[in-house]
Amino acid sequence: MLEGLALLGDGVAHFLTWQSLFNVLWATLLGIIIGLLPGLTATMGVALLVTLTYPMSPDQAILSLMCIYVGAIYGGSRTAILLAIPGTPASAATTLDGNPLAMSGKGGLAMGLATTSSALGTLVGIVCLALLAPLLTEAALNFGSYEFFWLALFGVVISGRLTAFDDPIKGYVAGLLGLLVAMIGMEGLHGFRRFTFGMPALGGGIDLIPAMVGAFGLAEILVVMKRKVSARIFDASDRVVPRFKDVWKYRRTTVRSGVIGTFVGIVPGVGEDIGAWGSYAAAKRKSAEADRFGKGSLEGLIAAETGNSAAIPGSMIPTLTLALPGSAAAAVLIAAMYIHGIRPGPMLLVENAPFLYQVVAMLALATLAILVLGLALTRVLLRVMTVPRERLMPVVYVLCVVGSFAIAQRMFDVYVMLAFGIIGFFLREMRYPMAPLVMGIILGTLLDVNLRRGLALSNGDLTPFFTRPVSAVICGLVVLSILFSIPVIQRFVTRLFIKDRGPQSGGG
Repeated sequence: MLEGLALLGDGVAHFLTWQSLFNVLWATLLGIIIGLLPGLTATMGVALLVTLTYPMSPDQAILSLMCIYVGAIYGGSRTAILLAIPGTPASAATTLDGNPLAMSGKGGLAMGLATTSSALGTLVGIVCLALLAPLLTEAALNFGSYEFFWLALFGVVISGRLTAFDDPIKGYVAGLLGLLVAMIGMEGLHGFRRFTFGMPALGGGIDLIPAMVGAFGLAEILVVMKRKVSARIFDASDRVVPRFKDVWKYRRTTVRSGVIGTFVGIVPGVGEDIGAWGSYAAAKRKSAEADRFGKGSLEGLIAAETGNSAAIPGSMIPTLTLALPGSAAAAVLIAAMYIHGIRPGPMLLVENAPFLYQVVAMLALATLAILVLGLALTRVLLRVMTVPRERLMPVVYVLCVVGSFAIAQRMFDVYVMLAFGIIGFFLREMRYPMAPLVMGIILGTLLDVNLRRGLALSNGDLTPFFTRPVSAVICGLVVLSILFSIPVIQRFVTRLFIKDRGPQSGGG
């Protein structure tokens, strides 16, 4: 414990330099701008700017990307409140109460509460990150090939289950497509080329960044240009800094939403939007003012913004300790870490223990930055929304092309980006989620290598995959996740639950 506190103090002190503070300010401000512009997502912003961090030192590069991530998730609340257009998917729940508040002349209060709630939610997540990550890392040191195979499969399955809640089959199909893409190229154990169709460029596989920039960036451009957006900005001339009593009144909602958001973030590949919706639903169930939710409830707004921001530190827990991304943006951060020579995973505390606490310090500085910039520059930042999308989207397209090309300076990566952009556009039109696709690409190699390594260790025997205690538990979670996504089983469990509870409720 004392060693952890010492490392945390060193991590904070490490970034108390003019260079670090400058990077925090510009990166958080850029993240907020990315977040408040509909069509630009946190994942897209982080992916596009990875290439700009090449000349930076590893710590400054990850600091800048982390601030963009935090700023973008927060920035989406601006358009969600004023225009009822969530700047990022994570801000969709914010529109339910934020926009009615703005329509009733309380736009400034709504934005102020969204700012403080985002900061408090991130702080709750930071505390959980500092406490849980070392424990999870120690447990992960006992994991072998069998456990990592099931972890990778669990990440893809749960991502498909929760990001396509109405139709989990679409989530599973997207995840399977990602796994198939990950199989392309030279496999890791024997150097055999798979699914290259005689194309030498495919021998190295599909690079994650061009695929992700295409799936999230170009596809989003095509979707936004197809959609009609009404540009309306409501008056937000009332106070922006909330009163202490407005925040203190809903302290239980803040803590509960922060915890829910953090644990949703821990689940691989789920993301901040599920954290927001889960926190919002829990707050509505517990609230004495449930009838006001959706009509301008301060509590509903606080729950949504606290939940989506708390999911950011939560997503970093599996990212750092297991190299399993907690969200799509965290997946890009994993790629950036590898680019800069940092290896996330169970050995992180052994090889680079200070980095874990440096990440905690990065999140704390980003939280302070969104609090200051969010309250001070609210009305100034809203002018950015007046940029016509016809001018904005070509700039974003150029960034997509340049970002894809800059990784290895080859046109093949640009073609990969274009291909995934077109595929992603059609998948979105058919309401397939993108997160499982990306998770499949990221975790496919982990799944494939550990499956074949485990079979090699057991001489082809599948038994250890099911009999080792941790493997059996994770396997059970995978099976249950799939079973409970089947409508027939869902209806059966629901009827059974109602039947069991019926006599108790009837006795009242």
